Amino acid sequence: MKPIAIFRHTKTEGPGYFATFLDQRSIPWQLIAIDQDEAVPECAEAFSGLCLMGGPMSVNDQLPWIGQVCALIRDANSRDIPVIGHCLGSQLMSKALGGVVTPSPIKEIGWGHAYTENNDSARLWLRDCLGETGLATVFQWHGETFSIPPGAQRILTNEFCTNQMFTLGPHLAMQCHVEMTSEMINEWCKSWATEVHGLDPRPVTVQTPEQMLSETPDRLPVMRLLADQLYSIWMMGLKRN
Repeated sequence: MKPIAIFRHTKTEGPGYFATFLDQRSIPWQLIAIDQDEAVPECAEAFSGLCLMGGPMSVNDQLPWIGQVCALIRDANSRDIPVIGHCLGSQLMSKALGGVVTPSPIKEIGWGHAYTENNDSARLWLRDCLGETGLATVFQWHGETFSIPPGAQRILTNEFCTNQMFTLGPHLAMQCHVEMTSEMINEWCKSWATEVHGLDPRPVTVQTPEQMLSETPDRLPVMRLLADQLYSIWMMGLKRN
């Protein structure tokens, strides 16, 4: 099988549990470190799938690699090569596929919730995990939001940020961070604590580092079930030759 290309945009936002999931199933992957100036491939044909991680930048920033990554997403889409995006990655997917990225009505940082939509795509991707309640536990860290591209379906939402997750054919875009590990959460709480403490007043959707860390032992295993479900469905679309 061709490898999955995983795009890292900043050192602290690596593939996390997504890489573990692939390793456990002996699925090859290749890290493309944008943060270390590695070149963006011009064509997706060499990969079985594309995975886009998060990052503190905006897709609207004037960074040379953003246009290149968007072009690669469109190339993958034309070849029916599945793309999966986490946070910034989902916003790149939206922009590449005809959507727009704008400031979110409210920041979401830390542990929160979201609800499944009532459509066929949501039932395919989420029902086996969320059941009849449709309630998902998710980890968030974002201040922008994407629109749903033409032809895509929203499958997860909440009352704070309407567009939490969308699918388009074999592609999956997630505003949340289902790839988190406890080590990553510890690192983010240390590295980015000033962002949280600088919010005055602090929205109800923003947790302190202490709250995030205290809730992680109970919430992370629940979100791991969601990650397993989403990654498993997405993996079914990988190009096998």
